Amino acid sequence: MDGLGIPDSWARLWAPHRLDYLRGENRPLEGNGIECPFCRIPTLSNEDGLIVHRGETAYVVMNLYPYNPGHLLICAYRHVSDLTDLTDIERDEISALTAHAMKTVRIVSSPAGFNLGMNQGAISGAGVADHIHQHLVPRWSGDANFMPIIGRTKVIPQLLSLTRDEIAAAW
Repeated sequence: MDGLGIPDSWARLWAPHRLDYLRGENRPLEGNGIECPFCRIPTLSNEDGLIVHRGETAYVVMNLYPYNPGHLLICAYRHVSDLTDLTDIERDEISALTAHAMKTVRIVSSPAGFNLGMNQGAISGAGVADHIHQHLVPRWSGDANFMPIIGRTKVIPQLLSLTRDEIAAAW
């Protein structure tokens, strides 16, 4: 199909749901009036908010736009944007929850490795720049195959709610 949906010799993988995110869906951008999702999520039930675990100063939640199955976010409850704005207690709990999440995801899905990261500021790629969060992305050999590289589409083989249930049960 060509860009208009007319068949041609190219195989295309369409992921139109990504456009909504790129345009700002669920992201508080200047002037769009959207509440910070990381402040809102803790007000929901664990199931509705896709929360895996609630700590004292931070919580663990499924990423609504995962790079890989089991992609988690470890978020401070407090609305701060920078690592240097966290208290020692908050920083320590985010680190401890990240380590525990790694152990738990290893039990649930046996990844070969992980990517961990915090994007500090919008310029660094943070989708929600004003609320600090640590990414935990499980990795498997071959997970960066043609789908995301050529097809620019990520295949997530399980519903987020089911993945949340499995990780929460193993926590």
